[in-house]
Amino acid sequence: MTPWRSETQSRACNLKFTDTFDEFQYFQDGDVIIGGVLTVKSEDDVSYDPMQKRYRAFVNALVFISVIEDINKTLGASINITLGYYLYDSWSDPRKAIRSVLNILSGPGKTIPNYFCTGHNKLAGVIGDQYSYSTIPIAQILGLYRYTQISYGSTDYTLTDRRLYPHVFRTIQNDHVHYLAIAKLVKHFGWTWVGILLSDNDAGENEAQILKKYLSAQGICVAFEFRFLRSATYKQWHRHFRNKHCNVKPRSQCSDNCHPGTRKKPGLSIQLCCYECVPCSEGEISNITDSENCMKCTEDEWPNQKKDQCIEKSLEFLPYTDDISKIFISLSVSFCIVTLLVIGIFIFYLNTPIVKANNRNLSFVLLVCIFLSFLCVFLFLGQPLDITCILRVMTFGVIFSIAVSSLLAKTIMVYIAFRATKPGSYWRKWIGVTLANSIVSVCSSVQGIICLIWMSVSHPFQEMDTHSYQDKIVIQCNEGSVIGFYSVLGYMGFLAAVSFVLAFMVRTLPDSFNEAKYITFSMLVFCSVWIAMIPAYLSTKGKYMVAVEVFAILASSAGLLGCIFLPKCFIILFRPKLNTLACLRENKISI
Repeated sequence: MTPWRSETQSRACNLKFTDTFDEFQYFQDGDVIIGGVLTVKSEDDVSYDPMQKRYRAFVNALVFISVIEDINKTLGASINITLGYYLYDSWSDPRKAIRSVLNILSGPGKTIPNYFCTGHNKLAGVIGDQYSYSTIPIAQILGLYRYTQISYGSTDYTLTDRRLYPHVFRTIQNDHVHYLAIAKLVKHFGWTWVGILLSDNDAGENEAQILKKYLSAQGICVAFEFRFLRSATYKQWHRHFRNKHCNVKPRSQCSDNCHPGTRKKPGLSIQLCCYECVPCSEGEISNITDSENCMKCTEDEWPNQKKDQCIEKSLEFLPYTDDISKIFISLSVSFCIVTLLVIGIFIFYLNTPIVKANNRNLSFVLLVCIFLSFLCVFLFLGQPLDITCILRVMTFGVIFSIAVSSLLAKTIMVYIAFRATKPGSYWRKWIGVTLANSIVSVCSSVQGIICLIWMSVSHPFQEMDTHSYQDKIVIQCNEGSVIGFYSVLGYMGFLAAVSFVLAFMVRTLPDSFNEAKYITFSMLVFCSVWIAMIPAYLSTKGKYMVAVEVFAILASSAGLLGCIFLPKCFIILFRPKLNTLACLRENKISI
């Protein structure tokens, strides 16, 4: 093994080079030649600790030579083949690497492309180089002659392309593994806002672009890119790395983490890592950090205050234990007791003139209806069920229709009685209980038919209202058919209006038995309550809507009881002298 320094000769057929490198070449002949283009020295060796790197790189050349000599010693005699080598230093420079591979192809001495000047070409392949930027030009030249090349340090991903470099092999993985490792390491520390330092050349630009893709796949954004020349010395970097004047910890995130209950909203920056944290919308939650979207809770659930989990909605109806229910129950029971007392008084004084006047049978029918209307309040309290929803409207509609029909019959009978006072009057044949009972039966039957049609078409049912309130479920009765519901109310209002008009017309008739004034006032109260109830009913939800219905029932029933019967009870109990036939005939009182 002898070191050999090439000399540039000025012959016409020679390829001339300018000596810009100190040649480092070793040559040993053999039956098979292995070329070597290694990085032993570098242009930047003078920039930092020249001895340390030079010795470390020189080991590569010694290992190359030592391995070939060991192979010759162990296998050379048995196979009768010896290995030789042409070894060159590339100086980690693409120009020197190209010159070295041309020397290997031409043989020691003269460098003539496409010619081997020292006899038969015994080259088997080439090992080298260490860096990708010098390995690629070597591969491009060797590929023309289909020589095998093995790189011991190149990591450029393009070398894996078999179409471009079908004869190039590597002993280490490509740069993409490094990029992936860097991206995962940065992700592990929670850094999403980083900078990239790259060399100011094509290789650096390419590596930076690949690294960006891996960083972006991990949700990491690049804040800046800083380019530096390969000729820059380490002393220049020490000034930045050991910055003693910086007392602020650099941020590794463009935006703070979005905690559970919030989501990311893209900001004005084009960087994905720069965003705003906005609270989840109503009815939505996020239970992870840095959530991209919020999840909507189911219909029977609602977000908690932090909006990081869904909790069950509370159920709302008007239970018996509610304060409003307790008030209604107390009023209902009290009115029922008062109604029973009135019935008892009327039974006890059944044969007195005041009780007998104006058809006492209708009075008892009206009292029973008022009593039942107070009791039907209990159907509106508690958790609604399908059966209670049906019973509510049936009892409410039919009972009030009978009550108002009774008042209508009373009013008509007063008018007929006044007309029948004249001798030979046509109206005499209509006096009696038959007409009154017929009026009540017919008017009540119409309401019953309306209710039956409603029940057969679309009856009321229990409904879970999850939309009226965001944080609770309202258990209520759905009318089923809105037309049926308003038909019942409309017919009841029609009866009340007719009764009011007729009672108002006959209120001035000169008859002591005329109770039209009280009927007029009771119908005025009745109509006022229900007219005021409709807008209040439509504008409320949940238990308050039920409370409006119950209040209207109690108020209208109490109005009928107070306006029609309390004046009679007052006379019966406190003015018994007026409860005589003589006083009534003398028109001293009006009942």
